[in-house]
Amino acid sequence: MTKSELRKTYKALRKNLSEIQIDNLSLSISNQILKLPIWEYSFYHIFLAIEEQKEVNTDYILNILSGKDKNILISKSDFGTGEMTHFLLTDNTVIKKNSYNIPEPVDGIEITNDKVEVVFIPLLAFDKKGNRVGYGKGFYDRFLTNCNPETIKIGLSFFETEDEISDVFNKDIRLDYCVTANTVYKFDTC
Repeated sequence: MTKSELRKTYKALRKNLSEIQIDNLSLSISNQILKLPIWEYSFYHIFLAIEEQKEVNTDYILNILSGKDKNILISKSDFGTGEMTHFLLTDNTVIKKNSYNIPEPVDGIEITNDKVEVVFIPLLAFDKKGNRVGYGKGFYDRFLTNCNPETIKIGLSFFETEDEISDVFNKDIRLDYCVTANTVYKFDTC
């Protein structure tokens, strides 16, 4: 299927999930993340869920990262430039929803892309090669292009893999892993 078809299909599937299902699936995803070989790093970028879009609730992952004393980074999106600015999440960080209902830091300690070692990525669908479908604005492709090549890219999904995304572009950034409630997918991104 094409990205557009997958976007439509998976938005509809997510729309049908109840709050309890989202919470249970999100908890299972966070438990699966504990199996990943990623815990020796220091700087972890994570998205804060857009509740209105029924995204994976990352609060459980935030608790894991905090419990492991990791530096947690969250972003602020600039819809004019399509860029994201990353900030260290601290006890003093003020979070406010923007006009797209994305929870974002108001301000804080800015961290550059080259410091990011692990990125948790929101998505709608993914395939067996680690290609992903998001909302189509390209924020994460631009962000990941400016990270180190060694940065570990981890998608989070309520749903299992598709066989193939038919219209992948050469500038699309593939995942290293995708985590669902039941499976940790590892992709060969070489």
